[in-house]
Formats: sequence, C-alpha cells, structure tokens
Amino acid sequence: MAESAAPSYPLADSPQHAPRPHLAPPARRGARRPAVNITPAGRAGRIALGLAAMAAGAVLLAGAGAVVAVALEALLVVARVDLVVTGATGHCPLSARLGRPSPPSRSQT
Repeated sequence: MAESAAPSYPLADSPQHAPRPHLAPPARRGARRPAVNITPAGRAGRIALGLAAMAAGAVLLAGAGAVVAVALEALLVVARVDLVVTGATGHCPLSARLGRPSPPSRSQT
C-alpha cells in the first residue's frame, strides 16, 4: 500500500467546513456620530480630570470601611467615567440640551 505525500483531510474539503467570509453586521442607516460641542482644551481637561478623579476615587474606595461608604465611593468612581467619555467623544449631551453652541471648526476660523 503506497502512502500519499499529503495527508487527506476530508472535513477541510466538505462544504460544511468551507471558510466563511467575515460576516459583518449590516451598517445602520441614519446612525451618525453626534456633533462635537466641546473645545479641544475642554476635551483634554475632561479626560485628565476624569482620570485623576477616578484614580483618587479608587484610592478612597480601597480605604473605605463601612458598606455605605464603599457604595458611595463606587458610585462616584462610576460617575467620573462620564468626564472621560465626554472628553474622548467630544460631545456632551447636557451642553447640547442646554443649547451651548458648538466650537467653531478649523475651516470657519
């Protein structure tokens, strides 16, 4: 009985195990990114302040002893994530709701 040079893999040739193209989710129509309504300096400040406040909250959380103190510190740390997110995206929903104007774009200046 002669051996073949390449081993045969029956599953690799079957249609059930054929490579599938990447199935990306369909693009949502009408979904777009909200307008930037925070200045670049404001964005950097929000990110820096949010990260510093989260670090300080984590230190305070580690030293908290009572259950109520732990719960309140955890809520404060989670609330500080808002600063980082609004700084990273450049959009603040509260500012938009209050009618604060967007900063001028570079093409307008």
